[in-house]
Amino acid sequence: MLISLIAAMVASQMGEGVEGRWKTETRNAIVEIQRCGPSICGRILTSDALRANPGLRDAKNPKPPLRTRPLRGLLILEGFQPAADGWRGGRIYNAEDGKTYSGEIRLAGRDQLKLRGCVFKPFCRTQTWTRVR
Repeated sequence: MLISLIAAMVASQMGEGVEGRWKTETRNAIVEIQRCGPSICGRILTSDALRANPGLRDAKNPKPPLRTRPLRGLLILEGFQPAADGWRGGRIYNAEDGKTYSGEIRLAGRDQLKLRGCVFKPFCRTQTWTRVR
């Protein structure tokens, strides 16, 4: 019982740390991360491309019916569960190539987030996102 309570408290504190708006390392995108039930998720708010063309769609999605959905507000992070050193087990959708990657998120200080996406474990890439105040 005590272990469950401690785990819930840690998860709550970690969620508060990653919740908010983050500027991505590429394309000057702003992603809002928030609680989605017991996990966290993130949506695109804007990017260089969306500022130039607000009507952009998810054109590279492998599923034809989804290619007309707008990029603004698109869920790109989902299913991340609390872990001792961050959030794991989530999925990262990359609208630039229409692919979904397994991912991990961890805070690096108060205002930086390390987001790691993998095709397979040895084939991973990490980006550093910066908190938007």
